[in-house]
Amino acid sequence: MSPWYRKNLPALERWIRFAAGGLVAALAWWQLGTPWNLVGALSGLGLGLTGVVGFCPACAMLDRRLRS
Repeated sequence: MSPWYRKNLPALERWIRFAAGGLVAALAWWQLGTPWNLVGALSGLGLGLTGVVGFCPACAMLDRRLRS
């Protein structure tokens, strides 16, 4: 496996990130009218994407790894 992509999120956190990201994106998109709502929608999509993929770049920079 490539050193650039190793899953560093446990399954429960992945589900939480996916659900929270979807909720944040949906709420921000629903109220879309200002640039800040667009930023919120994109942030929610990014959070949900880390849940789907199982890799968080910020956690990788902090050298967080899954226990084997």
